[in-house]
Amino acid sequence: MIKILTPHQIELMKHSGKVMQQIFIGLKTVLKPGISTKEIDEWVYKFIINHDCKPSCLNYMGYPASVCTSVNDVVVHGIPSEKKILADGDIISVDICVNYKGVHTDACRTYLIGNVSPEAKRLVEVTKQSFFEAISGLKAGDKTGDIGYKVQTFVEKNGYSVVRDLQGHGIGTSIHQDPGIPNFGKAGTGTVLKEGMAICIEPMVNMGDYEVVFEKDGWTCRTKDGSLAAHYENTMLVHSDRVELLTFEGNDEQV
Repeated sequence: MIKILTPHQIELMKHSGKVMQQIFIGLKTVLKPGISTKEIDEWVYKFIINHDCKPSCLNYMGYPASVCTSVNDVVVHGIPSEKKILADGDIISVDICVNYKGVHTDACRTYLIGNVSPEAKRLVEVTKQSFFEAISGLKAGDKTGDIGYKVQTFVEKNGYSVVRDLQGHGIGTSIHQDPGIPNFGKAGTGTVLKEGMAICIEPMVNMGDYEVVFEKDGWTCRTKDGSLAAHYENTMLVHSDRVELLTFEGNDEQV
């Protein structure tokens, strides 16, 4: 069921989004070779709590941390650990959900650690750009299939593949709401976007094949062929003539 946000809920979500933006800006200085993914989780937790918010991921369906830290071939939901130390040349996707007074935002960035190979850097850039291709001209009345088609077309044109087993989603008073938003599909199909709803579009892109496997912990999702993966996500509001990014920390002119 599609849920339309009230004006008050929209204001809460915008505040949550601003906190998320500041987290991503701060992580640029925090992430470096030698830091553990557990330390990343602790830093984000403290930041969220110190800004009068709550980490939505913590204990969500039993998830044991405040963020997901997915390194190299981990697509999503990597569990932070003091034993997982970032090394020069790694890429890491940091997926975060922020709860402000019962309304959530969800976003992810894939960061380059130290001296990253040109191939890995290109994967991260294409993944991010596929997101902006998907939201170009997006507005109420368009369909979820339009989003998936744009992501898939751009990604595959660049020689990569989109994960099929995971997708974007609606968001609001819970992290995951209808509709599901796949990163592949046929234009003109799927659920119609409505003004006043909030959605998360999140391309998950593999350097190799799109197939993934899940580890025994029930969370960690890796590429089946061991290839690198990247992830990029934002929360946005749907308007009659556009979408409004709430978690994007860049210059609005880039949108």
